[in-house]
Amino acid sequence: MITVTGLTKRYGDRTAVEDLTFSVADGRVTGFVGPNGAGKSTTMRMMVGLTRPDAGEARFDGVRYTDLRTPARLVGTVLDPRCMHPGHTARNHLRAMAALSDLPAGRVDAVLAEVGLEPAADQRTGGFSLGMRQRLALAGALLGEPRVLILDEPSNGLDPDGIRWLRNHLIDFARGGGSVFVSSHLIGELALFADDLVVVGGGKLLAADTVDGIAARQTATVVAETPDPAALASALDRPGTSVQADGDRLVIRGASKADVSRLAFELGIQLIELTETIPSLEDTLLDLTGASAEFASA
Repeated sequence: MITVTGLTKRYGDRTAVEDLTFSVADGRVTGFVGPNGAGKSTTMRMMVGLTRPDAGEARFDGVRYTDLRTPARLVGTVLDPRCMHPGHTARNHLRAMAALSDLPAGRVDAVLAEVGLEPAADQRTGGFSLGMRQRLALAGALLGEPRVLILDEPSNGLDPDGIRWLRNHLIDFARGGGSVFVSSHLIGELALFADDLVVVGGGKLLAADTVDGIAARQTATVVAETPDPAALASALDRPGTSVQADGDRLVIRGASKADVSRLAFELGIQLIELTETIPSLEDTLLDLTGASAEFASA
């Protein structure tokens, strides 16, 4: 559905996005992740013609967004939930959007109901919380019954119930054949519903793979405590396995807890403690993007 090829954007001497290439498949939720300043928002804006790239392009079913005859019927976007007149009601905001995109006015009440804003339909948006604005922005994206959703941090401001609602909505949208491209800093939440990930740092592509594929890039760490660490370390001295000694404890990578337990049993080496830690997706992504992070905690 979406192909991004060689997207590049520079602001003076700073390169915000550099030669970015990836694809977003039909029927899947693709997460877009990276630290602040990684170029995520700039990339999304270039994809839908709001920012002019210095090089490269994005295509939807082989067509650039600016060449689509009725873009709202193919692509729905939420890039800034603040883009609404504070004096307009939610219903009138959506009516104006529908008129601008030549969409039927009957869709307005339908999408208000879909995002749970029916009770606030006639309230002015200036009094909306950030979570309500996010819901209204998503309603606007859904007006044209698009097959693609491009969402920049859509869970900002949502309460736990709202986040769960959004997650289920995006899963259902993708399972119905749509494509979802969504950025988020909530990696643990994203891991619950994303199928694929595009990881960027410093404006460059760091990884593009399934969630499982990226999570598998880091192996588990096994910690073994034994009265004879030298013997166990010697037995584990083999290609693909690293062992670091810390007193009577060995920190082992490249071997599973079951492997270490079996080896110790076969050699008659006593184990006092044996634990295994599997890195979370968040840990894996932090390791991937750490060197490119604009700001890092001490």
